[in-house]
Amino acid sequence: MPILVWIIVGLVAGWLASLIMKTNERQGPLMDIVLGIVGAIVGGFLANLFGAPGVTGLNVWSIVVATVGAVALIWIGSLFRRA
Repeated sequence: MPILVWIIVGLVAGWLASLIMKTNERQGPLMDIVLGIVGAIVGGFLANLFGAPGVTGLNVWSIVVATVGAVALIWIGSLFRRA
């Protein structure tokens, strides 16, 4: 995928994940993009484990997969902050 598509999917997915996990006030748009892009990688890996396609482009499915991955990253990060 072109880098611009990764950034757009990352921005939307990271923003949605930060709203779901209620971390929107603590992180800015750059962190949203980073979490979304890394979340897309994690979400794609998890989707492939279950036999579903991962991130396939600029579409709703890709945003859902990336958001799930970003939520998982935020959750794992919160576990480390508590310890």
